[in-house]
Amino acid sequence: MTGIDNTGSGRPWSARLAELGVTLPAVVAPVGSYTPALQAGGFVYTSGQLPVVDGELTLRGKVSEGAEGIVTPAQAQAAARQCALNALAAVHDLVGIDAVERVVKVVGFVASAPGFTGQPGVLNGASDLIGEIFGGAGVHVRSAVGVAELPLGAPVEVELIVQLTAGDR
Repeated sequence: MTGIDNTGSGRPWSARLAELGVTLPAVVAPVGSYTPALQAGGFVYTSGQLPVVDGELTLRGKVSEGAEGIVTPAQAQAAARQCALNALAAVHDLVGIDAVERVVKVVGFVASAPGFTGQPGVLNGASDLIGEIFGGAGVHVRSAVGVAELPLGAPVEVELIVQLTAGDR
């Protein structure tokens, strides 16, 4: 069985991605001793994904409002979207995107300058992408956490938990 686009089209998620013009990137190579995604029962858990494109971190720094030389919330929101794409790529590489029944949880970390409290808005970059792709099956719970530093100086990191369709568990 495959995950089906619940917008009424009855198409698999891969068709929805194509309709949106979204291409899942290659899986980002781990920067440590871990795997990008792991299936446990009917769920896939991804490792935290950074905003990496073609093997390069796209942005570095802490997120803040109005400070020069700092990552803006809008830049960080775009980076969170890339992190979510990278997490979905890890899921796809492990089980195939059409095996996803729903997105259960998004966890996001934002490297925050002192006083920055806009972490939820930054993580909307990931959540909005998931909603565009999965519709009602993308409605998820979420944590948006401000942290002092992230690996490689990244401004944002995102991980996912997805539930698989019954036939893919």
